[in-house]
This record gives sequence, C-alpha cells and structure tokens, in this order.
Amino acid sequence: MTTEPTAAGSEVLFYESGASWLWVLLGPLAAAAMLWIQVSSGYGYQPLVPLTFLIMVTGLLAVQVKAARIHTRVQLTPELLYQGTESFPVSDIVGLYPPAPATGRGAKEPPKWTTARTLGELTGVPRGRTGIGLRLSHNRNAQAWARNHRGLRAALAAMAPEYTGPFDTSRPDADIDGGPGPGR
Repeated sequence: MTTEPTAAGSEVLFYESGASWLWVLLGPLAAAAMLWIQVSSGYGYQPLVPLTFLIMVTGLLAVQVKAARIHTRVQLTPELLYQGTESFPVSDIVGLYPPAPATGRGAKEPPKWTTARTLGELTGVPRGRTGIGLRLSHNRNAQAWARNHRGLRAALAAMAPEYTGPFDTSRPDADIDGGPGPGR
C-alpha cells in the first residue's frame, strides 16, 4: 500500500475531494458580521474584533478543510483505489458485497462485512460517508467508503462482480468459490 499521487496518464473513474474550500469563506463573513454589528450598534469602527474573527475562523476552517481533503479524499483509477492517505490495488478486489440494508428499529442485524477493516488508515467509515463491502484476494475483507457511495459502487462494479459468497475468513478463496483448493 503506497501513498503516491495519481500518475498523470491515469484515467480517473471516480473522484471526491473530501471537503470544499468554500467553507473558508465563513471567516470573512464572520468578520463582516462583527463589523456590521459594531457600526449598527453605534460603537463605531473598531478593527480588532473583526480582524480577530477573520484570522481565527479562517485559520481554523482552513486547517479542517485541508485535513478533510487529505484524509477523506476518494479517487478510483483502473489501477488504484485511493481512500484518504491509503492507496489500494484494484486488482486485489475479488467482488463487492451487496449493500447493507437500512438499520433502525426492527431492522435485521447488519451484515458482517460492516465490521471489516476500513480503507484509508482510519478507525471507521468517516461521518457522512457510506461503507461499501469489498471481498479481497487472499480471503480478506475491507470497507471502501464515499459520500456518493452509489457512484463509487457503480464504478467498482464495472471492474469487479458482486460477491454473494459467505463472509468466512477461515478458508482460502478457492475453497469458498468452489475452485480447486488444497486437497482437491
């Protein structure tokens, strides 16, 4: 697993930036609001408070947006799936698990693939994203994720079939898929 950027000649099949830089505009808006409050209340123009709001809000939001763009970026090329800071070879994807049914009161227990390792060097699927179960080579499972999970699933489905086999990690893929396994 590498963290190299996408090669210039690679075709991008799916992309999500992770966060928009437009959020940083809240800093100047907060400063303008503070200035308007000062002037409309008769206090006059005192630049310290609006300038403080401008620097603090813009700076904090810029750090958060930059972190989100690094850690929640999703990009799919024919060779690699980038999830945050991790890149994963598409050739290792054997299939996609069916989507998880809606959870809530009276709903069935979620499928076992929802407990698989999350790609992207994160401890879980980021907030606002939906997981996609991946069956990997060498009897491994993982979760990819995206805001537009339907778009990522469609792009991945064009490269790997839906996997309907069991979520069993105790046997090699050849045994599960009915292929020639050891001792056959």
